Amino acid sequence: MNGNIKDKVVIITGASSGIGEATAKLLAEKGAKVVLGARREDRLKAIAGDIAKAGGEAAYRVLDVISQADNDAIVKLAKDRFGKVDAILLNAGIMPVSPLSAMKTEEWHQMVDVNIKGVLNGVAAVLPTFTAQKSGHILAVSSVAGLKAYPGTAVYGGTKWFVRDFMEVLRMESATEGTGIRTATLYPAAINTELLTTITDEGAAQGMEGLYAQFGISPDRIASVVAFALDLPADTTVNEFTVGPASQPW
Repeated sequence: MNGNIKDKVVIITGASSGIGEATAKLLAEKGAKVVLGARREDRLKAIAGDIAKAGGEAAYRVLDVISQADNDAIVKLAKDRFGKVDAILLNAGIMPVSPLSAMKTEEWHQMVDVNIKGVLNGVAAVLPTFTAQKSGHILAVSSVAGLKAYPGTAVYGGTKWFVRDFMEVLRMESATEGTGIRTATLYPAAINTELLTTITDEGAAQGMEGLYAQFGISPDRIASVVAFALDLPADTTVNEFTVGPASQPW
């Protein structure tokens, strides 16, 4: 395939490392024009520079997904720089898992803000454009914790279950309303990213580090799934991808 990726303008949140970075580089290599958003400007600049050196096209903007204004601004950047928006990958997320008894309530609210409100803000930023042009692809990163319950992930998993339901309803409404908007929700298992650095609970951190050390695979594997989804013909959608290490029982 790859014929449907060339010249697509794709916004990527959480683009400064991990899945976001790997996806940006792969899509640019396949001819997409990528618009990168994250909080770390130095990382965005470096990644955009790497893409340009490899012959690709990239723009970037500092983005805090909690801010609706930031989300709106990155959509405007895509239009100003490349003339349109075809897709958005809602990838920004944090995973400070802990048992509820640890009472890390501030982290609970941070996860709701980034993992839920960040998705809402990103969708709100592109939905009017996608509706008007009667096309658009919205991809969101959930987690296997959005498919089944795991001790220690009550709040994190809850935010990812939200993404699952929200994206499925978005798909159904778009089909019913005839807007041509497609969705894809990804449920990664152990992928080697910076997610573990957000864990402050010592026991949870040790458990996750052991799990990822044993099973973790490269974020490139998720990037290739995103590319597959974006490459599908406009009349076809694969709306859910559960992806992880072949050796991990999840």
